[in-house]
Amino acid sequence: MAYANFRRNWVRALGKAGLKGVRFHDLRHTGNTLAAIAGATLPELKERMGHASDRAAMIYLRATDERHREIADTLSAMAKAELKGKKRSGTQRARKRKKRS
Repeated sequence: MAYANFRRNWVRALGKAGLKGVRFHDLRHTGNTLAAIAGATLPELKERMGHASDRAAMIYLRATDERHREIADTLSAMAKAELKGKKRSGTQRARKRKKRS
């Protein structure tokens, strides 16, 4: 399909969907951003995009505030699981005895 035909069909499809100002390339950007948020790695993004260099794929790996919270929550859960059920160190026991005194 020639570019002129594609463009005409694209604009028609946007009109039917009630969208304005959406470029076809925006779909690529959105898809790769969502893939990065879903956990795609740098090599996976490069493969999806057909890029050999890291530079272009890194654009999509910018962390969102929501992702920062997810990472923090996961780290917190890991730390709690690690600490749960473990005996206190000698220092921790001594501090507890000192508080009681």
